[in-house]
Amino acid sequence: MCLEDRPVLEPNAAGIDVGAREMFVAVPPGRDEKPVRVFATFTEDLERLTDWLEQCGVTTVALESTGVYWIPLFEILEQRGIRPCLVNARHMKNVPGRRTDWHESPLSLKNPASRTLLPLS
Repeated sequence: MCLEDRPVLEPNAAGIDVGAREMFVAVPPGRDEKPVRVFATFTEDLERLTDWLEQCGVTTVALESTGVYWIPLFEILEQRGIRPCLVNARHMKNVPGRRTDWHESPLSLKNPASRTLLPLS
């Protein structure tokens, strides 16, 4: 079964590819006219990112990160009542197809159970 054919387990989930300078964020289709956005990593940008997630009705977020850059966003999401789950970025290499940051954030929306989720709270 290919990734696109898998059922969505968390209909109110977003996917975020966390980087040192940018965060690529995807919300479910139909929640916003631009369902994939890029945010910088300063605190005010993380607050704007979280505001947007709330406006889109997101309740769970899969964070993919290879470093420690996920920690500030994780804390902000928790404080605002959005459930963050850390995705093991090494498992993304097993997803077939071409990957860029722009393409990876929506992948986290599809059946996050197909990858390792590490809820830290």
